[in-house]
Amino acid sequence: MTKRMKWFQGIWAMAASAHASAWTLAIGAMLLFTTQSPAQTFKVLYSFGAPPDAEFPTAGVVRDNAGNLYGTTIFGGAFGQGSVYRVNASGKETVLYNFTGGTDGGLPFAGLIRDSQGNLYGTTTQGGDLACVAPIGCGTVFKTDSSGNETVLHSFAVGADGEYPYASLYRDGTGNLYGTTVNGGSSANYGTVYKVTSSEEETVLYRFTGKGDGAFPFGALVADSKGRLFGTTTQFGSSGGGSVFRLNGSGQLVTLGNLQPTTGESPTAGVIRDSAGNLYGTATFAGQYSAGSVFKISPSGKETILYSFTNGSDGGTPYSGVVRDAAGNLYGTAFTGGIGFGTVFKIDLANHFTVLYTFSGGVDGGNPWGGLTMDAAGNLYGTNSIGGVTGNGGVYKLTP
Repeated sequence: MTKRMKWFQGIWAMAASAHASAWTLAIGAMLLFTTQSPAQTFKVLYSFGAPPDAEFPTAGVVRDNAGNLYGTTIFGGAFGQGSVYRVNASGKETVLYNFTGGTDGGLPFAGLIRDSQGNLYGTTTQGGDLACVAPIGCGTVFKTDSSGNETVLHSFAVGADGEYPYASLYRDGTGNLYGTTVNGGSSANYGTVYKVTSSEEETVLYRFTGKGDGAFPFGALVADSKGRLFGTTTQFGSSGGGSVFRLNGSGQLVTLGNLQPTTGESPTAGVIRDSAGNLYGTATFAGQYSAGSVFKISPSGKETILYSFTNGSDGGTPYSGVVRDAAGNLYGTAFTGGIGFGTVFKIDLANHFTVLYTFSGGVDGGNPWGGLTMDAAGNLYGTNSIGGVTGNGGVYKLTP
């Protein structure tokens, strides 16, 4: 069994432990009416090679004003423990940092955020304090400057601290970082919400109980103008399929929505928020056709299913969340479906679903685990976990 397959099995087993039936994909489900849009321009910007190159990106990219794209790969690099990379506007790739799996961290699953000085911030799922679940470590929060110098801002430890951050970070106006860990926080290991200050002090803001508040938060956080944090859990909640929550500055958590098998459950991504306070996200599994859904939750907690995937030509199993343009259209990726290697999709204001691109699994790549980034012109940028020239994934641009 390859290292990749072992890793996939570990992730799937963890998330499926409570709701195994929700992970069954309905290959033969009835297809809804969708549109395959012919007017897209797709370009592979870079295909990852074999180590010491980066390989196997599981997160999307972040873009600077010069058009450079930055991201992480969970494997590859000089030590096989993942990397931070840059792809410039002409498609030239540079590995900025190679993780060793030691105290610097290893296996970065999540993507990056960037400050105005060009520093990059992210998380690793392993490494750091190697005494935590020895000898692999429980993960780190890190910073990488524009020259590729890495600083560990926090190493997670056994006990009341969180363990295994799979989500990217949110950074406030004063430089504080916020994130989630899928485990840790208590003896039950239901996960946490944490804060790392600009002076590198970490505080656990909330420890999940596995009851009505949910458990195992896999996705990133967003915040409103009041500093309240919004996120998702993959399991439990009152309906068993995970939850959407709000956490205020005093550590009080309010469940805004409980996901359930009939509409979609187990969101592995966070949510985005519009100016009216509506939240948009994806449920990775279950739903009307057992292949996940895209949902909206109003400020009053009303859930609306915007689209239910069939795992047919439309796609299925959306691991990543959605992005929203100025007009309110939503864009995202599906890990499966299409012709088996996933799709890029759009949902307009009338909830009309359009497949923008269907991956072949070949040179164009396939199985996009990460989400999309949009520039001011409406171009979409993303990554594929497989395919490309060597099969190790790649970075692409899609012009709707």
